[in-house]
Amino acid sequence: MIRSDYAFTHQIRVRFGEVDYQGIVFNANYLTYFDVVLTEFLRAAGLVYAADPEARDEYDWHVVKATLELKSPARADDLLDVCVKIGRFGRSSLTYDLAIFRPGQEAPCTLGEIIWVYTHQASHKSAEIPAELRAKLSEVSNSV
Repeated sequence: MIRSDYAFTHQIRVRFGEVDYQGIVFNANYLTYFDVVLTEFLRAAGLVYAADPEARDEYDWHVVKATLELKSPARADDLLDVCVKIGRFGRSSLTYDLAIFRPGQEAPCTLGEIIWVYTHQASHKSAEIPAELRAKLSEVSNSV
């Protein structure tokens, strides 16, 4: 993966409290960075998650898989470009491909994958992703 593979980017600055004793970003914080970019990705698609909690009463997303591949460490005060694109739509699942780059670099320092399943909240069973939702997400991703 290289930077130009991603249409959506959100920049984050590493805070001192996010590094460990080695002076590098503690591994779990990369998932937080991915969560931030996914929130901004949804916002760009017109899906402001916190704006309408009742809209999630019947259907919502559940995370079923999250992976990290750490290539090179980030440190306190580093600027990071956190990027996301849709890797795959299934009937009820959505795979996000994520990467973190230092500004101006083509090679990622971190790669990730997060899989969400669209779920009926009362039954906790998977449900088909509506066509209009697919269209909104695809428009921002430019990868499907």
